[in-house]
Amino acid sequence: MRVISQRYPDIRIEGENYLPQPIYRHRASFLSIFKLVLIGLIIVGKDPFAFFGMQAPSIWQWGQEKKVYACMMVFFLSNRIENQCMSTSAFEITLNDVPVWSKPESGHLPSMQQLVQILDNEMKLNVHMDSIPHHRS
Repeated sequence: MRVISQRYPDIRIEGENYLPQPIYRHRASFLSIFKLVLIGLIIVGKDPFAFFGMQAPSIWQWGQEKKVYACMMVFFLSNRIENQCMSTSAFEITLNDVPVWSKPESGHLPSMQQLVQILDNEMKLNVHMDSIPHHRS
């Protein structure tokens, strides 16, 4: 941003977040609720496997012995997965409301050299188009 602002002082740089597809938002919401329920069950010591007539796996027993560590692990691992679900990695560049770069379409972020080249080309094109005389009918 600093390099672009220095090179093109008249360019306004804005950023905004793009929402992920609804399926990923729903997965993240479900995981958030599941995380809280699981942490609550660990703290209370209630064995959810007994409700289904199953024997508790060894990881559950380990979690009951080390409740604080187990709750922290559930919290941080689920947050990481939730963040993955909510991340779109979208990066797009528009100049004068015309799209000039899209990470979702190209599959990668531009290097600083590519970004400067893209903006240079667009700025030259805009100057060239502005210098063409327009005839009125």
